[in-house]
Amino acid sequence: MRLLFIVFSLLVINTLTAQKADSLFLDAAITKLQNSKEYTLKVATEMPEEKYGFKPVPGEMSFGEQLLHIAANLRWLTSSYITNSKSPVIKPATPIQKKEEIIQVLNKTYDFAISALKSFDAAHLADTVSFFAGTKTKLQIINLISDHQTHHRAQLIVYLRLNGIKPPEYIGW
Repeated sequence: MRLLFIVFSLLVINTLTAQKADSLFLDAAITKLQNSKEYTLKVATEMPEEKYGFKPVPGEMSFGEQLLHIAANLRWLTSSYITNSKSPVIKPATPIQKKEEIIQVLNKTYDFAISALKSFDAAHLADTVSFFAGTKTKLQIINLISDHQTHHRAQLIVYLRLNGIKPPEYIGW
């Protein structure tokens, strides 16, 4: 009987530890996404509107296209894999090119994603989803959301520098 009690106690402790770790991860992901929103918007604001069409080479996306790509990917990953809620931001029939409109799309998309993460149940981080790159956990999708933004925002920082604009101070974790 004592051995059964010890085994049961260890299982409870292990479960509680795992739940706490999942909760810590999700809290960190929310904070990271909030900071990413703030930093991305600062980067977007720094570039003058007349430079939103800037491309360092013909094969690259323009500054504005990079921002819209960040928003589209964030919207897709969040609405397809994190929440069952439909995104309030829809793809427009005509391309958005104005700085103010692009910033509005970014704001709405980040707010949607942050809200989705805040209502996400950490118990589902290990749930798997079918993804074009193979089966992934929802935890991996949340990490992908962060990695994708970082990748494209880094390109935007280079675009700023190529135009003689000092990027804003980094906002991280």
